Order: sequence, then C-alpha cells, then structure tokens
Amino acid sequence: MAPRTLEPLAKRLFKGLIALELLGVFGAYGLFHKMNTSQVYYQSNEWAGVYGIREQDHQTWSSKSD
Repeated sequence: MAPRTLEPLAKRLFKGLIALELLGVFGAYGLFHKMNTSQVYYQSNEWAGVYGIREQDHQTWSSKSD
C-alpha cells in the first residue's frame, strides 16, 4: 500500500487561505467605503487624536463651489 501524501490537504489549506485573504480584502474595502462616505470617518479620526480633517474638507469643498 502506497503512503498517503499531504498534497490534497495542502491544496485545501491553500484554497482556504486564499478565500480568507479575499474576505479580508473585501471586508477592509467595505469598511473603508462605509467610513469614507459617512460622519464616522471624522469621528474615528478625532478619537484617534487627528484633528482638522473635517475643517480642511469643508474648506476644500467650499472653494470648489465658488
């Protein structure tokens, strides 16, 4: 009887890893999109100690409409 190889197991683990990576990438993009299109973006930056982004955006948007 021939010894079993680990090749099928390795292929399944590799496919699972690729699927997990893709879920992570799409999840990160979804979170970025949600934060980039809502007020949560400004709140999260202010909680992190980054201030002035809201004002810079407002100033940029105001100058575009002139």
